[in-house]
This record gives sequence, C-alpha cells and structure tokens, in this order.
Amino acid sequence: MTKTILITGGSRGIGAATAIAAGSKGWNVVLTYLSDAKAAAQIVKKIEALGGRCCAVASDVSVEADVISVFKKCKETFGQLDGLVNNAGMLPEVARLEDFDLARWNKTFAVNTTGTFLCCRQAIHLMSPRHGGHGGSIVNVSSMAAVLGAAGEFIDYGASKGAVEALTVGLSKELGPDGIRVNGVRPGLIDTDIHKSAGDAARVERLAGGVPMGRAGTAAETAEAIVWLLSDAASYVTGTFISVSGGR
Repeated sequence: MTKTILITGGSRGIGAATAIAAGSKGWNVVLTYLSDAKAAAQIVKKIEALGGRCCAVASDVSVEADVISVFKKCKETFGQLDGLVNNAGMLPEVARLEDFDLARWNKTFAVNTTGTFLCCRQAIHLMSPRHGGHGGSIVNVSSMAAVLGAAGEFIDYGASKGAVEALTVGLSKELGPDGIRVNGVRPGLIDTDIHKSAGDAARVERLAGGVPMGRAGTAAETAEAIVWLLSDAASYVTGTFISVSGGR
C-alpha cells in the first residue's frame, strides 16, 4: 500500500524539497501552505510530473481549527497517514532580546512550537493503533539555533526550537509502544529565502565562511535526512536528531 505523508510549510524551502523527495520515492503527499497558493500549486505539479499524487491545503499551523481541518482532508483524500513532517515555521527579524515585545515572542512560539504540538496531536489520532491507525513516523524540523542559542539574532526562535526538541524526545518515548517513531532534524545555515524574510538577505553569504565545510547547505540536502528518518531504513531510530549543518 502506498504510504501518505503530510508536510507543513511545503510550498517553499526545506518543506518543498522534502515534498518533492518524498513524492519521487512514491509517497502520497499532502502539503500545507500559509498564503502562496501559486508556489504550492507548482510543487503539486512537480510531484505529479514524477508520477506521484499530491494535494495542497491552505493552513495556519498556529490555528487549531486549521490544523484539524488539514488532517481531516488528508484522511478523506488518502485514507491514512504514515508520516508527518512538522516543517512550517517562522524566523523573526534579527534583533536583541531586550528589544523584543511580547507579541513577537508569542507569535514565534505560536507558529514554531504550538503548531508542532497541534500537528503531532492530530497525527497521533490517525497513526496510533489505539485510534485505528497502524503506526508511522514523525519528523520535527528543529534548528541548530536550538543548540547554539541564536544570540544577537533571534533568541526567541532558538528557544521555540529548543521546546520542539524537548517535545520530540518526550513524544518518542510516549509513542514508541504505538509503533510511532519521532525524530528531529536540525538544519544549520541553509540557503533558502527564510533569511530574506527575517530582514537579512545577506546572512547566508556573510556566515558561510564560518561553517567548517565552508559553505551553506541546501534544502535538498536537508530533505534527504528527513526522508531517511521517515523511511523503513530508519526503523529502529527514534528520539534522536540529525544535524544538517556542515559541522557548525
């Protein structure tokens, strides 16, 4: 039976690369996007051109009703869920913590941390044998900021991803008996447009020299790690993290 994967934030960057990689390996793909329907449609077309099946659903992962709706759509379209990639996230503008207001802090956690919680919860209702499922795999996209702290740039982002990592470890233990593996990937300096959205379009070029491998990574390289964790090749791997960071 063909497996089905749901990828949040799948219209660009790491999410789009993961959707294409999974689609090329025969997974049915459900991807969510926040506002760029055109970009999402392009990813759907690419996967269909590879012979895969894919649908895109507008969803804000920080809104509970949206999350419930997208998982319902997944069930209606493909009948099951075997994999979840919690990729949707936001990177706030570069600033020091003393200049943050509470609205910024709350928004960062609402998207990056609460969104991950909401999606994990709904995935359990489709994957767990206690709810009629047959197990599966969850991959939470964290960040090297959770380890390095993101001082002077976006400590709130690092903290939100640190919370995601704690959730990943705890949930891996909770869901192990249900046949659901839960892992994380920590992208480092990856060349996507998320840096531009944070107001620092030159960040990748400026910091690449400080990476031991001497360059930024790509979304496709990150996607390969995510898809491996989802696959049967990682069948005895849970509660762990892969750092895709060039040694940074």
